[in-house]
Amino acid sequence: MIVFWTLVGLATALAGLLVLSVARLRADHEPPLSDTGAAELAELDRLKSRGLLDEDAWAAARAEAGRRLLTSASPDAAPRVGGRDRTIVLAGLVGAVAATLGLYLVFGDPGLPDQPYERRIDEWASSPETLDAPRIAAVLGRAVEREPDNRTALVMLGAARFEAGDPIGASSAFRRALALDANDATSWARLGESLVRAQDGEVGVDAEAAFTRALALDPDQLGARYFVGEAALARGDAAKAREVWAPLIAVLDPADPRRTDLVSRLDAAA
Repeated sequence: MIVFWTLVGLATALAGLLVLSVARLRADHEPPLSDTGAAELAELDRLKSRGLLDEDAWAAARAEAGRRLLTSASPDAAPRVGGRDRTIVLAGLVGAVAATLGLYLVFGDPGLPDQPYERRIDEWASSPETLDAPRIAAVLGRAVEREPDNRTALVMLGAARFEAGDPIGASSAFRRALALDANDATSWARLGESLVRAQDGEVGVDAEAAFTRALALDPDQLGARYFVGEAALARGDAAKAREVWAPLIAVLDPADPRRTDLVSRLDAAA
């Protein structure tokens, strides 16, 4: 880690040096200001000293030359970068890097090696009640690797992955669980939900088949019933949707907005 921070500091210093060097190179190659105006003033003074210009003519000509000299000067001339500026900026960069390294040495742990992923999973497994869904999924994933035929662990892994926003991983876990027990209606329903989420809310053929299988095993799978009706409405089959949703509407409270939504959608499709 110390080597890394040292390289970072050197890269920062070299970047600053490069920026200032390019700026200085550009400034050094700027063309010098013209001395035509100064030469004209000197010539006027020479003519006056030889008696070729009287006082009034010399004053008027010198004033005119001075005005031209002021007009030719660029008001927007870019500031020039000097050697002192480069030193100051580089010193600031080096100081900032040194301060960063110092803080790391004081508050960090330079000798601590990177913690292997397996060790982190061990720590998570020791306190599962404090974990979020992605870490729970990691712990369950390792448990499944050790016991690939543990159907309960596979079902829990699917649920954790679903909550962690990994619907594809969730569907994989539920498929493996169903391979061990194809009569688990809840796992069929959860598989269908995972497939719907993976397809951004669309009830595809595979998802509808999973929901249909769940209802065949357990007609009280209300979530599966909702999605089967949703798929029927998407196909324009209002009769099928009404048949599937009727038991769902019956168990919902009349004041439940979900029941009102289902009824209104069926009426609109009729």
